[in-house]
Amino acid sequence: MYTRRHFMNQLGSAAALTALSPLAAQAQVLEQIKVLYGFPAGSAGDSVARRVGEKLAGSPYTRNAAVVENKPGAGGRIALESLKGAPADGTVLTLSPFSCTSIYPHIYNKLSYDPVKDFVPVSIAAVMHHGLAVGPLVPASVKTVKDFLAWAKANPGQANYGSPAAGSTPHFIGALLGLNNGVELKHVPYRGSIPGVTDVVGGQIASMVTPSGDFIANHKAGKLRLIATSGMARSPFSPEVATFAEQGFPELTTEEWFGFYAPARTPPAVVAAANAAINVAIKEKAVIDSLAVVGLIAKGSTPGEMQISQQAEFERWGPLVKKVGFTAES
Repeated sequence: MYTRRHFMNQLGSAAALTALSPLAAQAQVLEQIKVLYGFPAGSAGDSVARRVGEKLAGSPYTRNAAVVENKPGAGGRIALESLKGAPADGTVLTLSPFSCTSIYPHIYNKLSYDPVKDFVPVSIAAVMHHGLAVGPLVPASVKTVKDFLAWAKANPGQANYGSPAAGSTPHFIGALLGLNNGVELKHVPYRGSIPGVTDVVGGQIASMVTPSGDFIANHKAGKLRLIATSGMARSPFSPEVATFAEQGFPELTTEEWFGFYAPARTPPAVVAAANAAINVAIKEKAVIDSLAVVGLIAKGSTPGEMQISQQAEFERWGPLVKKVGFTAES
């Protein structure tokens, strides 16, 4: 089980890595690396893996662009399971949302990996805001979260919401929205965002909570209505949409990140080299612009900062998961 004691032990290592940038040059430049991503190609996080992976070529970390391997399924756990058994030499990284390392330990009693013991944080790469959108199944008069809750209460047979995976952050945002307001919202889990967004647009389900970037094109085209986003401030990609907090639901404020992990026991100099290369890559305008297209904000970190954030999210979501009552056996 992922405990605060485990966290404090790794935090010491991660903090040490923060000061290791001079050692990056001592790590041998790798010929080729692979980035594992636990969700389908075409999703927002896949763009992070590919755009950043391309820009790693010619860095002090690797001579060639990273090969991205999608390993969808099990809500992203398959990719992390693969990382656990990968060589601890920097040749394999996994890109993962924090839900896989900060929320899943509260869900799965027998999680096949320990987020602290089995992995070392390398760098945060991008931040996403989640959004609540409704489709044609919901009347055009529903324009706010309060409107949606009122409609859902009056139409219990149609009151549902999709998410990209059971146990994902969007799953819990939707569950807490209903639970905190006395409205029963049926959860419909999908394998990734794209199938769910398609069903919202097609009127098969009423609504969906997923990364807000996955709604942008259809929102602008008028095929669905994005009615709230989860950031501390409005999303720069849909500034006309009020946040949950602005609409009276501050407890749903969430900014989820995608971060790169390496296997435990990866040499500190290799982690430092990878961190430096990733942080250079995500500052390039081409990367910033390409991530903006899918609603992601490029953002880097030190390994220590990533580990502190991972632990803070772990502590935040523990009681919320318990409140929802969801487990792997639910």
